[in-house]
This record gives sequence, C-alpha cells and structure tokens, in this order.
Amino acid sequence: MAERPALTPAEDFLDALLDVPAPSPALTEVGTVAEVGDGIAVVAGLARALADELLVFASGVRGVVLDLEPDRLGVILLGPSDRITAGEDVWRTHKVFSVPVGNGLLGRILDATGGPRDGNGSVASTAERPVEASAPGILSRAPVNRPLATGIKVIDGAVPIGLGQRELIIGDRQTGKTSIAIDTILNQARSDVVSIYCAIGQRGDAVARVIETLRKSGQLANTVVVAAGDEDAPGLAYVAPYAAMTMAEYFADQGRDVLVVFDDLTHHARSYRELSLLLRRPPGREAFPGDIFYVHARLLERAGQFTPEAGGGSITALPVVETQAENLSAYIPTNLISITDGQIYLSPRLVRKNQFPAVDIGLSVSRVGGKAQHRAFREVAGNLRVTLSQFEELEDFARFGTRLDDNTRARLTRGAAVRTALRQPERDPMPAVEQLLVLMAALEGLLDGLSENEVAETMIRMRNSVGDSLKDVDESIRQNRSLEEAEKQSLLRVARAALAVSGEDRHGPDA
Repeated sequence: MAERPALTPAEDFLDALLDVPAPSPALTEVGTVAEVGDGIAVVAGLARALADELLVFASGVRGVVLDLEPDRLGVILLGPSDRITAGEDVWRTHKVFSVPVGNGLLGRILDATGGPRDGNGSVASTAERPVEASAPGILSRAPVNRPLATGIKVIDGAVPIGLGQRELIIGDRQTGKTSIAIDTILNQARSDVVSIYCAIGQRGDAVARVIETLRKSGQLANTVVVAAGDEDAPGLAYVAPYAAMTMAEYFADQGRDVLVVFDDLTHHARSYRELSLLLRRPPGREAFPGDIFYVHARLLERAGQFTPEAGGGSITALPVVETQAENLSAYIPTNLISITDGQIYLSPRLVRKNQFPAVDIGLSVSRVGGKAQHRAFREVAGNLRVTLSQFEELEDFARFGTRLDDNTRARLTRGAAVRTALRQPERDPMPAVEQLLVLMAALEGLLDGLSENEVAETMIRMRNSVGDSLKDVDESIRQNRSLEEAEKQSLLRVARAALAVSGEDRHGPDA
C-alpha cells in the first residue's frame, strides 16, 4: 500500500482547524433607534429587554431602559443625544445599570456613572452594584440614638440630627442651604463619618467652589463627590442620587457611618419631569408624572440606622429642596417633608435681618434626632426653642410702640442676645464644647445688653479661651453624660473670664 504523501504546512494548518470543535452560537440582540429626543431615545426591536437594563448605542452612548412597551422601549440617555441618529443600531448588555463602589472612591470626583471627572486616572473600585436596590426592611433597622454633629449651634442645640436620620434642608434661593450641608461635611473631620456630596443640576462653578472648599479643609480625602451638572444630560441628573446612595450602602455594609447630601432634589424632580414628558408619560400636578413621590421615597427609604446583622452602619441623608416665595405647600416640598424625618427651614426673612445661618426654629423640626441629642446639649439648650419663639412674638408686639413692663423688656433683651449668639460664619463649624459655652452664656444672660459687635467679639474670646480648662466637659460630651454642677460652673467661669477681658463683666457670681 502506497504511503500517504507528507502534508504541506498549509494543509497541516487546515487539518488542525478542522479538528477544532465548532464554537457555540452566540446570541446578540440588536435593535434600532426609532426616535431621538433631548436626553431620550425610542428603541424598537428589543422585545426582551428588561427594566433598568443598560443599552449601548452604535455611537458609543449608553442608555438605561425606563419605559417597557410591547413595540417600543423608552430609554434615558447617559450621554449627549446629538451623537445619536435615527436608524442606528442598539445592543443589549444583559446587565442592569451599575456603579463602582469601594474605599478607592474616597477623595475622587465622579460623574453619575462612577467615571472619574478629576483627571486622576481610573477609579480603583472594589466591585460594582446596581443603582436600584430595595430599601432595608423593618427587621434590618435599629433606633436612631447617636447624634450627628453638624458644628452649627442652632442645629445641634434646637434641631438635632441623629445618625441614620433623613433631615430635609428647605428654603428659597440664596438662603444658605448648601452652606449648611457643606459645614456639616466639614465638621465630620472630628469624626469617622464618611461623606458623599451629590450635586444634581448645579452650575459647574458652584460645584467647583464646593470641591475647592473640601480640598482646602482636607476633608476631600474622606469624601466622595458625585456631580451631574446643569450642562450634562438630564438622564445623568436623574440617576445621580441613586448612584450616590449605592456608594453609601457599600460603606454602611462595612459598619461605617455615612452622610449623604443630595443638592438638590428640586433639580432632580425637574429632570425626571423633563424625561417623562419627552417619553409621553401622562402629566399630573405641576406636570410631574404620577410616580414622582415614589421616585424620591424609594431613594430616601434606603437611609437609616442598621442592625449589626445588616452591617451595623448608618446612612444619614440630607436632601436639599428649593422653595419659591416661601411656599412650603408646593408639590415637591410637601412630598419630601412627608418622606423625611424633619426639616431645617431657612427663612428669607432672617436673611434680610443678616441672621446667618437663617434657620427658622419655629418651622424647623427634628422628629427623631431629639432622642439622639447629647444630654449636655439637652440640659443647656433645652429651652432654646421656647426662648426664641417667645422673643419673636414679643418683638412683633413691641413694634406697635406699646409701653412695656420690666419683665417684657428683659425677655426682649435676652432673646436678642440669644439670637445674636446663634450667628455663625460659613465654613466655621464649632466643636461641641465651644457651642455649649456660647449657648450657656447666652441663655444664662451673660450677653444681655451687649451690642451685636460686642457679642461677636465675646464669642471669639470664649472660643479662644477654652483650651484645657474644659477637658472634663468635653469628656462628658464624648461619653454622652449629663453635666455635673461643677462642670456647668466651669462653663460659666470661662464665659465670665472672656467677658472680663473687655471690662464687660457686669454680672454677679450668681448670675
């Protein structure tokens, strides 16, 4: 039998290819763009796509499925819509929209998809998590019983916030809403709380100022900034707060305390309204879609204090909402007031009186934070709200020129001194012991009769004179103990010494 002639290299290569098993068929689902709008696209041909699934367009833009209908998909775009043309291909990814999470996000400025915006390279993430998640159940939640120190006298004294609480910051434009949120983040330099600042629909220069403030203070290293500016696609503004909450949940699962600021949810609601109207969803009140309440409720319900079995961490949410002409009964503000555990109302009336922070104590409330307030604050500033409320009523009454008795004049003098003592400059959060010192001096009448400038100078001297003389008070605050009589006298002694520097100590030892 004749031998088979030797194979050439080409024939040998062909034989080797024939011996390789055939690849299994791969299923790729491709649709087409039927319609493009400002921030949205309508896609046909992807009947098996899922809600919240990430789609990729031929132009490279990504989108998230928002509407599911038998013959069309409503997709919100996570990039510029002018790059997409009708008829181009769209591919399923078989993945829901997710963002990176992990300790590597600290100190970074990210967009709503978790991509870097600070020019410092890629993000070192631990994992990816879907931005939509169910809120923890009742059995996974624990009582709110630990305070979140804001460093702001009027808030820590009268409207305390607890770790795991959802406290709304509400007010007209230019009343200092963002300043309160940023000062609260800055004050976390004295704690182990991780901060996340989510800017939604803000101007680029405003976000840049916030980032620069965090960088100068050194607090940026312990903060994650998620920014979806007014120049970005409305889809990014819509998903940004969910992305920030997902990043916060990672830290809470590790047993850490997290502070999340949503600045602000008014722009978020407007972005969602814009997307819904373009997708031809039926409008409701103020043209918002009918599920706008659920959009915010499912976000804020993910915050809370969690049990050890659920990680043991906490997520404190500070959503910001803007009002117009002090109208607290508008649609979005009333929705958020009913969702959250209290609100800090900033009044334009107090802004006109040069009272900063312009917190209106009469309209501000903390429904759960009072149980978490330091005992020392509760003892010293327990009647702060009553004192200011009575003063404001008497102040309105005194404008009529009515002759006042000595008791009424004394209460007016005391109220004016307390209100002046509550003033505080921006970017200057105060340690708890300094707040107690100023509040006790004001409520005990040591500042009565002083002018506004004299009160401001006296408060500076008080803060500078704390030193080591109030170590026992500081330790009582840290241990959440009630103040002993000797510690209260130590506070008054330091306050009187600061007054005596300028010869203003006109009070007896028992004042």
